[in-house]
Amino acid sequence: MIRVLVSSCLLGEPVRYHGGDAPCSNEILDRWRAEGRLLPFCPETAAGLPVPRPPAEIAGGDGSAVLRGSAIVGDSTGRDVTASFVEGARKALDAALAQGARLAILKDGSPSCATTYIYDGSFRRQRDAGVGVTAAMLSQAGIRTFSERQLEEAAAYLVALESEEQRG
Repeated sequence: MIRVLVSSCLLGEPVRYHGGDAPCSNEILDRWRAEGRLLPFCPETAAGLPVPRPPAEIAGGDGSAVLRGSAIVGDSTGRDVTASFVEGARKALDAALAQGARLAILKDGSPSCATTYIYDGSFRRQRDAGVGVTAAMLSQAGIRTFSERQLEEAAAYLVALESEEQRG
């Protein structure tokens, strides 16, 4: 069975920087949970970042740029937390590969999990197109990423993957 890595906060776990969650109530997630497909994961807490913690944003690019070493993740206190975000991304990738996840549902806007937009590093709620560090690492490894607003598309992708596997 193909597993689906999913941001823990979307499943109601209070792991976000402010100590809360970002629950996503959806019949697709409910079905996948019942089927035992979901692999909940929070890259930031997996890397040892506390809850709550200062908000963090990527400056100088997006998650792909962070992985190339041309951008950083900084928190609102001015601390460089890039190493923690890269470590969390590696742990997410390791978990996904170990558990057979071929796609991921990730919290958009997060410096780890964003799939379509991030915040620009100014801490003024300015959005830029881009992906988070974990989303970039998963994508580079061939694991397709979707935001919580793309569940229908993710479900169609999963059906296509399973059809492909059945054809051998």
